[in-house]
Amino acid sequence: MATKIGFIGLGVMGAPMARNLLAADLEVVAWNRSPEPLAELVEAGARPADGPASVAAAADVVITILSDDAAVRAVLGGPDGAIAAAPAGALVIDMSTVSPALARELAAEAAARGVGFLDAPVSGGDVGARDGTLSIMVGGEATDVERARPVFEVLGSRVTHVGAAGAGQVAKACNQILVAVIFAGLAEALVLGSKLGADPAAILDAVGGGMAANRIMEVRRENFLRHDFAPGFKIDLHHKDLEIALGASGEVDAPLPLTAEVQQMLRQLRAAGHGDEDDSALLRVAEQRAGHRLGEQS
Repeated sequence: MATKIGFIGLGVMGAPMARNLLAADLEVVAWNRSPEPLAELVEAGARPADGPASVAAAADVVITILSDDAAVRAVLGGPDGAIAAAPAGALVIDMSTVSPALARELAAEAAARGVGFLDAPVSGGDVGARDGTLSIMVGGEATDVERARPVFEVLGSRVTHVGAAGAGQVAKACNQILVAVIFAGLAEALVLGSKLGADPAAILDAVGGGMAANRIMEVRRENFLRHDFAPGFKIDLHHKDLEIALGASGEVDAPLPLTAEVQQMLRQLRAAGHGDEDDSALLRVAEQRAGHRLGEQS
């Protein structure tokens, strides 16, 4: 396993992922745009850097997990980015959720400089990031995937090489469609059941034993039942991810009517100031439409 890991992006997902690398006795050099998360990681044993290029110059493997295309391009691309600063033979792994087109663009830039590149977005939320049980979807060369596998195995419990550059992001777009539709479906089902007089917790217990069982129902159960919308994954970010999926669908004429409807629900939440809340806040929309608050007597 590479002994020097560069890590850029210490948000809800990145910070626990970097901590897991430190716990695996790996040397981590890190940078983050805001200083507080970086200071906390330094206290845990990481070495700070003064920018993306400094991280890349000091590492064998560079991992980024950032908010969107613009942030990833700014950190990795161009003459001052991490790819340009990485030594020949280094490996850059972008674990952000971005467009497949950007992943292919950065892979080509890296190849021209003799640097390996993988797009490796993740699923599993903040819980998976903390527990090291993320599902990692990888696009890129098979040899680079094998180089990265020991690092991936610290961060996740499932690593799937989907295909060439950009294929990891294609899989993530599909993942985000399913997650969004499931969250919305749970919200609507729980509001219906509650308005008909059933206990929402009992509904989850009942349907959790059949074909409707899913991971979201397990991990976000209490968020729904307690109206606790502290973010595991923010509405704003999921909205961005569905924009990627909907944009890609237009390129290949693959209609996504369910995705488009959930995107409108997310936009409603953003317009009402709830963009920083968890996906489970889709319950707000279902409750508003039904004129019923989960768990209250009708």
